[in-house]
Amino acid sequence: MTSAVQIVRVADGQAVPYEIQIGAGLLSRAAELIATALGDLPRSVHIVSDTTLAPLYAPAVRESLESAGAKVFLHTIPLGESEKSWQRLEALTDAILANGIERSDALIALGGGVVGDITGLAGALLLRGVSVVQVPTSVLAQVDSSVGGKTAIDTRHGKNLIGAFYSPRLVLCDLSVLSSLPVRELRCGFAEIIKYGLAFDADFFAWLEDKAAILSNPKDSAFAEVLGVAVQKSCQHKARIVADDARDTTGKRALLNLGHTFAHALETTLGHDSQALKHGEAVGLGLVLAARLSESLGMAQAIAEPVMRLNQRLGLPVALSDIGLDASHHDKIVQAMRYDKKTAGGEIHFVLLQAIGQAVFPCTAEQQAVREVLA
Repeated sequence: MTSAVQIVRVADGQAVPYEIQIGAGLLSRAAELIATALGDLPRSVHIVSDTTLAPLYAPAVRESLESAGAKVFLHTIPLGESEKSWQRLEALTDAILANGIERSDALIALGGGVVGDITGLAGALLLRGVSVVQVPTSVLAQVDSSVGGKTAIDTRHGKNLIGAFYSPRLVLCDLSVLSSLPVRELRCGFAEIIKYGLAFDADFFAWLEDKAAILSNPKDSAFAEVLGVAVQKSCQHKARIVADDARDTTGKRALLNLGHTFAHALETTLGHDSQALKHGEAVGLGLVLAARLSESLGMAQAIAEPVMRLNQRLGLPVALSDIGLDASHHDKIVQAMRYDKKTAGGEIHFVLLQAIGQAVFPCTAEQQAVREVLA
């Protein structure tokens, strides 16, 4: 299956500009698209995927590359957030080096956010930098983690604390792979899509409210078309922000972290157990909590209820009880926030809202105010 390809260009001023290509049937065209992006097809390509996704999608990519003359190596990692670790990064880079790699070769991150993060970081480190192509297979990865060049692993202190800015040379968002995603994975992507409307675009947020019934039903005949529009719109917003603040130094890119200060703390509190709480679910709840905190501080009015309502319609959590936490966890959640990358001078800095579509940063809040919105 093929369809018209939509292209979103990312020019961040820190690396070679690259394209996000969005359409169906892109996996089988991998060799052609990669050769065009890199100027030639690499002699060797290392595909990194997880043990669940590799059997589904790696054969099509491999066949495309090998038919065009590339030598292909496949590296698989177990599924789960816990794989974003020093140990897994060391094992992956060692396996790639053992097979042989040159500066003109490339890595392909074929999978969700975990695969994209660890492959991107490996690409930044190997030989001081080899080309990385992101081929995200989840909604969340297509609209967020595959774009912008943030790569990282987790530590016991929190998420994404060891990493590098390293832009991909190409992002291929094959919409046809999304139809096979479990409903829970789709919902995780919806959280990041909601974020773009909530932070930057009130009209997009209203459009999501209007299309929520379709997005919540993958069997709806209009589902693929609506999801494709949502992916494209989200990528356009992220590309614009990345171009303005590639290295996250001016505060503009921090706006993409709306809800994430809460989300990362919730994940840390639950031990980064992706079965108990997936990243997208944490972001969804984080958006609700950020909206509630914005109201509590008098920055905005009547925004939390629409966010909660949209979350509920799309199957995302709206309260700590929805993810198995309660008041006994409040101190641990607040403590985890102190390791957030936006913390400065000992103060936790939040991205909050003045209205739907108007995110602001930095914002501070007393610990008591934060505990109250957790209740």
